[in-house]
Amino acid sequence: MEEMKKDTQTSSRRSFLKTTAIAASAFMIVPRHVLGGRGFLAPSDRLLIAGIGVGGKGESDIAAFYKSGKADIAFLCDVHDSRAAKSVKAFPKAKYYKDYREMLDKEAKNFDAVSISTPDHNHAIQAVAAMQLGKHVYVQKPLTHDIYEARMLTAAADKYKVVTQMGNQGASNDGPRQMKEWYEAGLIGDVHTIYAWTDRPVWPQGIPWSANKAQVPADLAWDLWLGTAPYKDYVEKLVPFNWRGWWDYGTGALGDMGCHLLEAPFSVLNLKYATEVQASVGSVYVDEFKRGYFPDSCPPSSHVTLKFPKTNKTKGDVVVHWMDGGIQPERPEELGANDVFGDGGNGTLFVGTKGKMMSSTYGRNPRLLPLSRNENIKVAQKYARVPDGEKGHYNQWVEACIAGYGKKELSSPFSIAGPLTESLLMANLAIRGTDVQRKNQEGKISYPGRNIKLLWDNANMRITNFDDVNQFVKREYRNGWSLGL
Repeated sequence: MEEMKKDTQTSSRRSFLKTTAIAASAFMIVPRHVLGGRGFLAPSDRLLIAGIGVGGKGESDIAAFYKSGKADIAFLCDVHDSRAAKSVKAFPKAKYYKDYREMLDKEAKNFDAVSISTPDHNHAIQAVAAMQLGKHVYVQKPLTHDIYEARMLTAAADKYKVVTQMGNQGASNDGPRQMKEWYEAGLIGDVHTIYAWTDRPVWPQGIPWSANKAQVPADLAWDLWLGTAPYKDYVEKLVPFNWRGWWDYGTGALGDMGCHLLEAPFSVLNLKYATEVQASVGSVYVDEFKRGYFPDSCPPSSHVTLKFPKTNKTKGDVVVHWMDGGIQPERPEELGANDVFGDGGNGTLFVGTKGKMMSSTYGRNPRLLPLSRNENIKVAQKYARVPDGEKGHYNQWVEACIAGYGKKELSSPFSIAGPLTESLLMANLAIRGTDVQRKNQEGKISYPGRNIKLLWDNANMRITNFDDVNQFVKREYRNGWSLGL
């Protein structure tokens, strides 16, 4: 892993603002936490938050922070004015910016923490820029777009001593804690297999990129939206939602739902990094016996198998099956014919040597199988619950920021969220590998990444037996954009 470079408070393309920022700072009111050094906030102060990406999920995120009663929304930043309109109306005193770099440069002394809810491909650069300023950060799931970025953010959180949390609200639910107590009480024996499934994607995937250019909306800063991604002309129905199905910006169904469904297995079994992965994907046929080739788009469905090494909570390796696009595992024999599997569209199933247990999205509604076992469970509570569960996920971060780095426990700090995100993104390596083409001297095309198992060298962050997919471990940013580490 590359050594992190010396701290820097500016990222690419910020230098033109430096003189202005310095001059402006002379007239700013400096919050008391600044006097205490990096990562410190006086306990009597309210947390001042700057939001980057404040429409959609970002809108609900900053509203939840404010509802904690211990935070104020000091600044808003979004590249799409109409998307941000509700947040601007809700927080009229918050100054509005389009470019997060300008906001960080000009206002760094006027806020304490940053909430990031932008498309996946820009999470890492925005989080790193904030952490380098000593700001606590809350980043929506998945933590990053690439494995390398996740590893770097995990290390950066420790280096800069800031309070971190991924927007994986289910990590604060009672469900994962209850399942951990059941498991440690031996109710299902030793878990060796996990199944997780989702009805996502609920946006188009397995399609070609639109050939029809469209006019960029007047209130959208398209170049800023693209950020680290390669430049492409604007097309309709990409922003604000469907970017999730394109590899340049999103991470598919795994990125959207994987953290919500696999957090519980990671928590219960103390899983960290996978050692091998294999995938099969759904196909779209464009003619008779003619399979479509759309490498820029995530596939319509997939089944990925990850192997994790033995942990202090298991007796051997653990195999995790991920299924999306509506594919589900075989219903357990212990589940009644008319009983709902998971929550219908999504779920997680633990298979142990003495029994099974399942949960719904966010680790909600944990149940032992057969369901009759839930009528008389006598296992003492061992782990403290987060007040208000998934809703309390926001307040938990706010209170931890106010207390200061290392003072309070969090449900999804980067030390936990980083390895979880890496495993999901490793699954995406196998999915993307199925579209890798090779052409022989006769011009015949083959797909060597299909029907193989990828072996992972965790220390060096690379696949050892199929080098073609290592290009996706750490993508090249567009010129002018840098992670700054």
